[in-house]
Amino acid sequence: MTTTATRPGGPRRRAAISAKTLRTDRWWLPPLITVIGLGAWVAYATIRVFMHKWYWVEDFHYLTPFYSPCVTERCVPEAAHFGRFLPGWWIIPDAAMTLPFLLLFRLTCYYYRKAYYRAFWLSPPACAVPDGHKTYSGETRFPLVGQNLHRYAFYAAVIISLINTWDAVLAFRSPEGFGFGLGNVILVGNVVMLWAYTLSCHSCRHIAGGRLKHFSKHPVRYAFWTFISKLNVRHMQLAWITLGTLALTDFYVMALSAGWINDLRFIN
Repeated sequence: MTTTATRPGGPRRRAAISAKTLRTDRWWLPPLITVIGLGAWVAYATIRVFMHKWYWVEDFHYLTPFYSPCVTERCVPEAAHFGRFLPGWWIIPDAAMTLPFLLLFRLTCYYYRKAYYRAFWLSPPACAVPDGHKTYSGETRFPLVGQNLHRYAFYAAVIISLINTWDAVLAFRSPEGFGFGLGNVILVGNVVMLWAYTLSCHSCRHIAGGRLKHFSKHPVRYAFWTFISKLNVRHMQLAWITLGTLALTDFYVMALSAGWINDLRFIN
């Protein structure tokens, strides 16, 4: 099939191109890396969530974020900072009150939409590469209409970040009182990165100043909006960094709880 284009002097015929894309670079590599990275993280997190063990270090009050807050009857009493009010069935995660909201926050995140749309749904896999689907209705039908819940998931993520911050503060305890070790560095570092990712969210930026018509009349909100805008340009990097810090924090707590290693202590 050929197409025509109008020009002075008559129509001009275009060559028929059978190739789906003319890109000759390795456009498929970023989606492949995303599939491997996200797939590996989801597999690790799923296994850990349903292991129901090695999540608490009693001597130093280390609690992995994958089990925070621990609210099932199966939880160690000392790790259940907000009570144990859910049944201890295997199918129920110990952090069942927060994990669904964290999952929703990540799934509806603007960056993650791009990542898994391209990598898993091939919609499209890269610029100038045809979509893997014949039709596309946008985010107007189920299940993609749920992407509109991102702002509400952001509010939940803020509360969860506060809980993780409280866990990090409680971890500065040891049998002798105040204590400080490598575990504290990892827990605090993870919390800082989680706050950076949460605050760099596009919804947070819009809430801070997206609807203001006169920044000069709202200097505090403008300052906050400016700060968030600087974080926002790093939202993609922070999304991946926090996946790394979450896995590192969980693995370190697991290794301590299982007795594989000892915590490097600086004070007590």
